[in-house]
Amino acid sequence: MRKGILTIAAVGLLTTGGLTACSDDSGDNGAAAKTPKIGVILPDSKSSVRWETADRRFLEEAFKAAGVQAEIQNAQNDKTAFQTIADQMITSGVTVLMIVNLDSGTGKAVLDKAKSQGVATIDYDRLTLGGSAQYYVSFDNETVGKLQGEGLSKCLTDKGVKNPVVAYLNGSPTDNNATLFKAGYDSVLKPKFDSKEYVKGPEDAVPAWDNAQAATIFEQQLTKANGKIDGVLAANDGLGNAAISILKKNKLNGKVPVTGQDASTEGLQNILAGDQCMTVYKAVREEAKAASDLAIALAKGEKKDTGQTVKDPEGGRDVPSVLLTPKAIYKENVKDVIADGYVTKEEVCAGAYAKLCADAGIS
Repeated sequence: MRKGILTIAAVGLLTTGGLTACSDDSGDNGAAAKTPKIGVILPDSKSSVRWETADRRFLEEAFKAAGVQAEIQNAQNDKTAFQTIADQMITSGVTVLMIVNLDSGTGKAVLDKAKSQGVATIDYDRLTLGGSAQYYVSFDNETVGKLQGEGLSKCLTDKGVKNPVVAYLNGSPTDNNATLFKAGYDSVLKPKFDSKEYVKGPEDAVPAWDNAQAATIFEQQLTKANGKIDGVLAANDGLGNAAISILKKNKLNGKVPVTGQDASTEGLQNILAGDQCMTVYKAVREEAKAASDLAIALAKGEKKDTGQTVKDPEGGRDVPSVLLTPKAIYKENVKDVIADGYVTKEEVCAGAYAKLCADAGIS
């Protein structure tokens, strides 16, 4: 699927000009003849807090530092609003449009319209299947899933659970990243199911990454399994916390390992409390920097060679890409996320979590 996976070092190449830049003579975007202006559409603020607390912040910082005009809006999981925002941005004269799609169908329509209007495009975090974005910037999402699978396996081993029943709370079926996450954790857990070392429990996808629906779904899973679930592969921290809320109702929190992703304040607190097994940290600052560097180049009528492509399985296109490397976070290295500036000690260690932070070496 990928050619030469890049690490976070790739961002250094982008920022230091190590990648080849050239004038865009293709006529795809016409950015060189217009005042550079970048539009960004974020997907929502409920599926993960990262979109507003991290991505918006880091993108704004990057555009401001470059002195480039930019507008960032959030579609709040509304497909109609997503298309309306895109139309307004194109009409307002953006020369580059960066999107996090809600689904590939809506995303493709927006990207194709932008292209027809001479606007350059970037898929941010999620690849739009069958789309026409000139670049794709994200993390190695199969590795994210692999870290989750390995993390759950580690936590089950640490607890000495034999033949554990493992439930899945997958991400949204309309998000290609959710498909990649699942491929990653399946690569770790499916062999264990096949060998009978683990037992495959209930599995459901959570529409739109909705945390409230995730709690309902997990409660149904627990009932279906007669309370016998020994581990939960939850695709992100929001879904993980939803499962934890039901485990708490049944006095099973801390006994049943739960995974996550995004290293949210809530997820890190759940790890410190022993209710969540692990999370996956994605350095959004680096992702935002890589994407903004590409957007700024396109806005100036330039293109950069990322040295890497990702195959669009639907469109069959090799999309020039930057994929960054995720990191597994357990109780012993929660401090790494704080040290990186993604969240603050004050946020994570508030109130009852102060002692837990001190016990975890967070000073």
